[in-house]
Amino acid sequence: MTAEEYYRKGNEFRKQGNWQEALNCYMEAIELDPDSPAVEAKRMLDDILAYYCKDMYNP
Repeated sequence: MTAEEYYRKGNEFRKQGNWQEALNCYMEAIELDPDSPAVEAKRMLDDILAYYCKDMYNP
């Protein structure tokens, strides 16, 4: 698969809420093309996951 295909597949997984698979696809795209739009998509997904605080749900 090409970097573009991995990026698009990552977007599909992200829309489904499957963040782990989305990250995996974005990382594959970045490995194939360091200038891929997957770089920004992965950064945004990292920010979302960093914001999620599991401690709020486990008092």
